[in-house]
Amino acid sequence: MPRPTVAQLTYGSCTVICSTLAMLLLSQTSSGPGIAVVVVAAVALGVFVAMTVPVPKPSRAPVARSTTRSVIRPAARSTASVPASRPEPVTVPARAPVHASVRASVSAASEPVREPTAP
Repeated sequence: MPRPTVAQLTYGSCTVICSTLAMLLLSQTSSGPGIAVVVVAAVALGVFVAMTVPVPKPSRAPVARSTTRSVIRPAARSTASVPASRPEPVTVPARAPVHASVRASVSAASEPVREPTAP
């Protein structure tokens, strides 16, 4: 049995709390058995809501993090009957993030940097 997601726990808990308060206020019951019936009904409603929340499907293959991106291009097809072959992977370099050092950019400035002074 899979573990419940955060969304399922949140929706189920909120449903139990809100439905318990609403049923207690609407029924105006003060007896022990009446409160027990309301609580059991609220918990059942909360479980039903939690189980009907859509569960995200797990990904089929883990995504590899690398500095290059692979693009798969289909193999060229000829008019002759050739058995299907696998597409050839093409490696494309990924964009490297630009990290300019603040000190390097300030020290390379032609003028000295002056900070404003308070009056």
